Amino acid sequence: MAESRKMSAFTPREVVSELDRYIVGQNDAKRAVAIALRNRWRRQQVSDDLRDEIHPKNIIMIGPTGVGKTEIARRLAKLAQAPFVKVEASKFTEVGYVGRDVESMIRDLVEAAISLVREEETEKVRPRAEELAEDRLMELLHGGGAARPSTPPPFGFAPPPPPPPQRLGDAEREKLRAQLRAGTLDDQFVEVETADSAPTFMRGFSGQGMEEIGVNLQDLFKNMPGMNKTRRRRVKVPEALQLLRQEEAQKLVDPDRVQREAVARAESSGIVFIDEIDKIASREGGKGGAGPDVSREGVQRDILPIVEGSTVTTKYGMVKTDHMLFIAAGAFHVSKPSDLIPELQGRFPIRVELEPLSGEDLVRILREPKNSLLRQYTALLSTEGVRLSFTDDAVVELARIAQQANERTQNIGARRLHTVLERLLDEVSFSATEMGPRDFQVDAAYVRERLTSIVQDEDLSRYIL
Repeated sequence: MAESRKMSAFTPREVVSELDRYIVGQNDAKRAVAIALRNRWRRQQVSDDLRDEIHPKNIIMIGPTGVGKTEIARRLAKLAQAPFVKVEASKFTEVGYVGRDVESMIRDLVEAAISLVREEETEKVRPRAEELAEDRLMELLHGGGAARPSTPPPFGFAPPPPPPPQRLGDAEREKLRAQLRAGTLDDQFVEVETADSAPTFMRGFSGQGMEEIGVNLQDLFKNMPGMNKTRRRRVKVPEALQLLRQEEAQKLVDPDRVQREAVARAESSGIVFIDEIDKIASREGGKGGAGPDVSREGVQRDILPIVEGSTVTTKYGMVKTDHMLFIAAGAFHVSKPSDLIPELQGRFPIRVELEPLSGEDLVRILREPKNSLLRQYTALLSTEGVRLSFTDDAVVELARIAQQANERTQNIGARRLHTVLERLLDEVSFSATEMGPRDFQVDAAYVRERLTSIVQDEDLSRYIL
């Protein structure tokens, strides 16, 4: 199957190598998720009678904030082209309390799978949708009138149809197509008909309060007479082409096939990342039946059947969670993994401890990742003509100051680099428009000039860094 071909493209060593492009260090966590991803492909190769008996080995990551727990899971899902959802364990509450019910994480995962598959299917039909959209737009430019709504007007009342427009000849069509692709018609306006958004009273309902129903009220009412309206819009040619392209692609994509494929993919390759799981652990193994620990343990017991394997009702049908991969993460400063209820501990057999970041790690984070902060700031300021560069000693000094701030205040890991860099480049970012095209080099002396006084004043650094 297509899913197997995607996952078979990466061996565990290649997965780790790919994660290294974005995340510094944490090799144990990378190895664990790489093996879990490969085991999914291996499961697809075994015989049918054994395949359903092989369950994924869920992972729990233990480590302070800002060391890469979430990023590892997110990059893994992107690499595998798998449906992915990140949830905060602290947002869920025990059944009977106000808050989100735990099954909503599976509904969110299925929605992510629907979006992923729809995007893939739309990409497949893009050339054909582009061609059909151009044809419709040429008819509009020729004076053929706006596109007609695909559904009949409510209750059968409709004005008499306009006379059919004169068809474009082949020579004139090709001439218009050439002008359209060359951009010479971009300043012209055309009228197109687009689907109107949901009625105002429908927008007042949030999905969060209706999760138990498992249906979307907008889907329920959209086919009722008078609810599926269109409205005319006068837009420029490029925007009209984009609107028509989306409409044609939507017609070419089979929604039933998208739904079937998305549910199957969510069941077999979905990844659920449960963050802050330490927040629902009983503090220091606290016993007794009073206080917030009651609700914490209740959330754990509600999560347990989802992780063990159960069937959740969604608006796309019943979804099984038996073969989804669950990755939990938490700092566990106050509590310990052993403070979770034993049944839940047993469902996370792989435990990986992520190391706090050292000064050398922060230097590598600034230099090595494909999306490093230094590359991001350089690209942002280059749009103003400012060619920003950093010397090696400036990078080392930045990492030293970030590490010092982490030690003196609260250790927030690599996230401290965002704060430090923003403070460092505050003046350049503000003045870049007036500076004009020029080179701007940041060295260690500039870093010390901008940041040392703040770092030395411990009370001030608590608020600024």
